[in-house]
Amino acid sequence: MDDFSYARHAHEEYSFGVTLAGRQDFFANGQFHRSLPGSVLVINPGDVHDGHSGIDAALQYHMLYIHPDKLEPMLNCAGVEQSKDFQIAGTLLDNPQLRQHLLRLVTLIESGNSDKLQQECQLYQIADCFARAQGVAVAVKKPGKADCLLLRARDYMQDNLQSQTSLTQVSEQANLSKYHFLRMFRQHFGITPHQYILNCRINRAREDLERGAALDDVVFKYGFSDLSHFNRRFKPVFGMTPRQYQRHFLST
Repeated sequence: MDDFSYARHAHEEYSFGVTLAGRQDFFANGQFHRSLPGSVLVINPGDVHDGHSGIDAALQYHMLYIHPDKLEPMLNCAGVEQSKDFQIAGTLLDNPQLRQHLLRLVTLIESGNSDKLQQECQLYQIADCFARAQGVAVAVKKPGKADCLLLRARDYMQDNLQSQTSLTQVSEQANLSKYHFLRMFRQHFGITPHQYILNCRINRAREDLERGAALDDVVFKYGFSDLSHFNRRFKPVFGMTPRQYQRHFLST
């Protein structure tokens, strides 16, 4: 965007932006702001704001609009007790972790990714960032009966690695709401359900490669969109691409 300006208006959704290039000048919460590359913009529902490029160079940014019906349950899951009509403090934030999670969700949406579990887990990461930024900490629970239910859900995920499962389907195995389940699972295992499934898929794929399975078959079998996607997930874990790993393993 270069020569276009938004008039003052408001949205019913939470609006989250990340400035990528240029400078974004805007009015919000009774003040004027200047957003430089890397800054995170936060506009609560109903807040009047405008926007335009603040310099001659073109303004580039991503903007996410998330309805309260979607974000508020995730905020509650992250420990915000009064999540209804929750007001996020701050308009311009310097929060690298939040920026990373917002851009990841943008990437999922733009890619047409149909994995709803992954998108919901990513939205939870965003809500968790806001909860932590405002001093909300989820209490660590003591082990109890719920742990057995979490293990049942874990086993279900392991048994269905080749299927696209939703957060609702998985949480039903633990007889919990998906929001309560998401919080408890992360507390128990240290990662979200989607991250757990992805890790299991990578490990199962590695085992297939060690047995000499065709690389293209492994990519398809475990739900990776293509070989490039598989490479990006596999290499950070094992230090080499799947093809390099298979060649190395079978030659030893």
